[in-house]
Amino acid sequence: MIRYDDFGKWFGEIAAVGRLHLSVPAGDTVALIGPNGSGKTTTLKALMGLVRPSSGRITVNGFDAAGGPEARARLGYLPQRITFPEGATARGVLAFHARLRGADPATIEALLQRVGLVEAGDRVVDGFSGGMRQRLGLAAALLGEPAALVLDEPSAALDPTGALMVRDIIQGIRAEGTTVLLSSHDLAEVAALADRIGVFVSGSMVAFGTLAELEALAGCRGIESVYRALTGAVPAGCRLVPGCSTVAA
Repeated sequence: MIRYDDFGKWFGEIAAVGRLHLSVPAGDTVALIGPNGSGKTTTLKALMGLVRPSSGRITVNGFDAAGGPEARARLGYLPQRITFPEGATARGVLAFHARLRGADPATIEALLQRVGLVEAGDRVVDGFSGGMRQRLGLAAALLGEPAALVLDEPSAALDPTGALMVRDIIQGIRAEGTTVLLSSHDLAEVAALADRIGVFVSGSMVAFGTLAELEALAGCRGIESVYRALTGAVPAGCRLVPGCSTVAA
């Protein structure tokens, strides 16, 4: 479905992402984790054609992601920071996005129902909470029934209630067989959603596999301990011991 072949992106002499090989089969959910600045967002933006590769190629069902609309037409995208037209209602936002995507406007009501915003459909989105804005962004990404969703920090800045609601929506999308590629700092979200996980450090994907495979690689159990072990994110003055608990050095 989605392939990165020797993908690299440099800004001057700085490698945002270097020599990435990644395959996301149809129906899989793949999560990218890692510290800020490790290359996750650049990787997703390049898939959407918002960043041009410095090397390699990205394809969606064989179509070049940088070459035209054929690849992007198969993708729904929720950016890390989503903005809506000032003064627009939720229904107005979806009608606008439907026109942009060439999607059937008759699907808008069903999408509002899916993300729990029917009652708020005629409210101006300027007053929406963070969770409501994210759910509206997911509805916009789902217009046109894309084959894959690309989600950059879908639960960023949400309270626990909003984050759980967004997670439930994504789980429903996964269950229908939609391919999902997401980045997240919410490790519990990653553990709940991802079939496979890519760990990024300083522009390189240093590990990739199921959570069980990453646990075997790291020699420890649990997504948080695996993250610490594979990214070097261990608190100062602590060291890793078998089982990946931390103790004072």
